[in-house]
Amino acid sequence: MSDIRIDSAFDSGNIEVLSVNGASARLVIPKDTNSDFKQWFHFRVSGAAGRELELNITGLEESAYPGGWPGYDACVSEDRDYWGRAASSYDKNTDGGTLTIRYLPASDVAWFAYFAPYSMERHHDLISEAAASEGVDYVHLGTTLDGQPIDCLEMGEGEFKVWLYARQHPGETQAEWWMEGALEVLTDPADSVGRLLREKCRLHLVPNCNPDGSKRGNLRVNAAGSNLNREWAEPSAEKSPEVLAIRNRMDETGVDFAMDVHGDEAIPVSFLAGFEGVPSWTDQQGDGYYSYEAILDRRTPDFQTEQGYTKSAPGKANLAMSTNQVAERFGATSMTLEMPYKDNPASPEPEQGWSPERCKMLARDCLASLLEWLETREG
Repeated sequence: MSDIRIDSAFDSGNIEVLSVNGASARLVIPKDTNSDFKQWFHFRVSGAAGRELELNITGLEESAYPGGWPGYDACVSEDRDYWGRAASSYDKNTDGGTLTIRYLPASDVAWFAYFAPYSMERHHDLISEAAASEGVDYVHLGTTLDGQPIDCLEMGEGEFKVWLYARQHPGETQAEWWMEGALEVLTDPADSVGRLLREKCRLHLVPNCNPDGSKRGNLRVNAAGSNLNREWAEPSAEKSPEVLAIRNRMDETGVDFAMDVHGDEAIPVSFLAGFEGVPSWTDQQGDGYYSYEAILDRRTPDFQTEQGYTKSAPGKANLAMSTNQVAERFGATSMTLEMPYKDNPASPEPEQGWSPERCKMLARDCLASLLEWLETREG
């Protein structure tokens, strides 16, 4: 039988083919642009109908987060709409660390990715639909190094200033699926949570902070090779125009509440990271963050507080990271939301694992929690 064909020359595509033998292939993930990070993959297999595929992605002990591979199942789709999971196994001792993906496709073409992709075409659809909604203002914040627009959507009549921004790390596509869910709430006139938030707040949303990295198929950096979430102290037009544009707009509007939306490779649950360790820390500011975290934990089983990142020691926070910079700069209640690539072992979903649908539902819970948090503060 003929060999399968593997392609990745498309929006967010990323893989290198080392060899193909029938329905088996040996692959490697290229490094991000001007960077040593590598973890994101996205490719298409054709000539596959009725044949069990064996796809071996090698060299993964040198990937950005080797701890992300054990217990991980690759995402797969045959229609690029519904993304399920393909049975995968990891052996750190084979070929420099090998993820073996096995899958029997029903059709002749199947797509594989580290997480369900969020294409730039879908991003433009999201921006267009939201910008056409009543009461939404579109703001062009700036232009990336590749010449793409940095899009911002603003809405609401209230005085409490909320910033929601996502995908500083482009391979964390969970973040823009979350944004799609958030915009569905905020632009639907029949949604009571969205309606009340628009009454109480002025909301600023940046659905994709890193369009260049997204299109290029990077995990973590932009076209200059910059990790945007290490650029917030001193962003520059040469290295990080995306952060410079967003932070300049924040300086114009002010920030009271901010959520930076991400994905974490190794930890298989959703969690928040705060701004402990910023020089201006006060218990009152910190209590605002902890009370929001507690509300979200109570509202949804898809969030928890037991696992997460180590808190910074007093005065030791990295102000080049957005959550810390925004808390320090504006006195805001600021946080990073992390979502998994793997399934949540406490609440497994065997067909899809953590999925675009669950990202969108978590966004709804985050916004409902924000409304409750605001009403508690008013009370």
